[in-house]
Amino acid sequence: MRALLTLTLGALMATLLGGCALLPSDRKAKLQVAAAEEPDDGRPEGERRRIASYELTVEAPPELRALLLQHLDLARFRDTPEDMRLTAAELRRLAAVAPEQARQLLETAGYFNAKVRTEEVGDLSDGVRNLRLVVDTGPRAMIGTLDLQIEGPLKAMADRGDKLAGALTRTLNQSWLLPPQTGFSQGDWAAAKNALLTRARAQGYPLARMTHSEAVVMADDNQVDLAVTLESGPLFTLGELQIEGLKHQPEAAVRRLAGYREHDPYNERLLLDFQERLVGTQLFDSASVEIQPEAVTPAPGVETVEVPVTAKLREAPRQQITTSLGYHSVDGPNVGIEHMHRKPFGLNIRERTKLNIGRDKRSIDTEISSHPQPGMQRSLAALYLERLKSSDDQVNVNLRARLGYARETEPEDRLDYIETLRSWEHAPNVETTVAGAVSLNEQRIWRRLDSKLLPTKGWSASLLVGGGWANSTTERNGPFGRAQAKVFWYSPLPSRWLLATRLEAGQIIAKGKLGLPEALRFRTGGDDSVRGYGYNELGPLDSAGNQTGGRVLLNGSVEVSHPLTPRVPQLMGAVFLDAGQAARNWGDYTPAWAYGAGLRYRSPVGVLRMDFAKGNLVDKFRLHFSVAIAL
Repeated sequence: MRALLTLTLGALMATLLGGCALLPSDRKAKLQVAAAEEPDDGRPEGERRRIASYELTVEAPPELRALLLQHLDLARFRDTPEDMRLTAAELRRLAAVAPEQARQLLETAGYFNAKVRTEEVGDLSDGVRNLRLVVDTGPRAMIGTLDLQIEGPLKAMADRGDKLAGALTRTLNQSWLLPPQTGFSQGDWAAAKNALLTRARAQGYPLARMTHSEAVVMADDNQVDLAVTLESGPLFTLGELQIEGLKHQPEAAVRRLAGYREHDPYNERLLLDFQERLVGTQLFDSASVEIQPEAVTPAPGVETVEVPVTAKLREAPRQQITTSLGYHSVDGPNVGIEHMHRKPFGLNIRERTKLNIGRDKRSIDTEISSHPQPGMQRSLAALYLERLKSSDDQVNVNLRARLGYARETEPEDRLDYIETLRSWEHAPNVETTVAGAVSLNEQRIWRRLDSKLLPTKGWSASLLVGGGWANSTTERNGPFGRAQAKVFWYSPLPSRWLLATRLEAGQIIAKGKLGLPEALRFRTGGDDSVRGYGYNELGPLDSAGNQTGGRVLLNGSVEVSHPLTPRVPQLMGAVFLDAGQAARNWGDYTPAWAYGAGLRYRSPVGVLRMDFAKGNLVDKFRLHFSVAIAL
């Protein structure tokens, strides 16, 4: 005989609460009632109340075992304190009702014909009972028919041929999470309804609501028929932009990042993108962009409602100074000072100056940029001066000037610029070389990562290509081309291992005797390339043994890491293998390699690394400290 049951969320909760009511939450009160009901067998009351200690084994599929162990009263009372242990009589009652309670829990997972029994193993001679709950789930109920109805203005506009309404209607039907012939569970049923509402509300109908939902269970046939009706409510369109919180920055800098026009249909993603663009300007400490649908009471029969958009902003300080003090395994102690001015000289531009002073490297970097335009594009001008001193007393001074456009978004960055470069190379017993170059360049960065700061899955890549004219006081002048690429790839492995790989390659195309500034030539070695060697220690040498930089570059790394303790999963141990080299040409290329081990701490600012590495061209281990941040 076919039994018809109607499951609703309210009925489910009543069932679960009924099962849990076998034991009230006040355990002490329950134990007093149990002691009062237990027949007097001549033993003292305290002895009767504390006699039962037991162990429980649940034989069921893993996902169902976890469900039963979490919610069964017989499971929850295993580890009560000694003065609150169950009596033998109470334990017998719990064991007797456990099969029925388990069947009710299994029905929420879609098993309506499960068979459950309890078995007792052992006796009270050692004060411990061993109980076993044996579950035969039977077949899982499958979705039979689905009746999904979309009502209200959305349906009316779709029926009239409105393209957006028609597309959303198809999306809601096609994205339903419980199609026919899939397994049923109460959790999936609730998630499917929530997903339907969320999608409708995010794509123009924030007042959408569920007016009818029903799951009809035919237990004998292991089938569930679903019926859902969604009332869309009116379509919301975006009205006037209202800006709150501006003090010094111009309103135009906010409006041109909106990314929508008035009267466009509301879309949650549009406003989130607008909000992210505002934060990305670095002009605001916080930004929130929203509408207030709950404040709207549409008249009956109205199909569209226009609402204002509110941007709530808190401006960042106009001037900000940041200092840093650290230690680098290659450059020793270093001091950094960064100054940011968000409206210098009263102009609507942004200025940033950064000074770094280390033992072997000193630099100053200044950039002036416009406020972002639509699409996050901004104009920029930059000046960079650095002085590098190597272990062999070679000193290089590089001066760069750039003028170009930058576009910075979460998945992709683009930088187009013209660059003028001048360098001075001072080496012992060698004539000082002055070289320069003018070039046109394009740099692209792509990110497909689960987290930019703490990636565990995905990839990121960068590509820089450029070309121009180079000149030198000691070598020929002429044209050149240059390309450099990096790829990072992350993948989780079984048993909580993490794989991280990196590959970097570069090539300069120029005549053999062309003089290129040192800053354009390739070197490698150090924390972020080939560990076990000093910063930029690897590369070709001249006849006097001085570093000259190469025209080709190839290096890479393979690393696996694993948490050292489950209690602190952010702290990880790692082993790695690095290899690479810079050379004059590919015929001279012979990679150096290194191996090592280290510690990783996945902090909020990035992965802090400490490594011990040994290269094949050196006779000792080298210690490396660094903060690894994805491109």
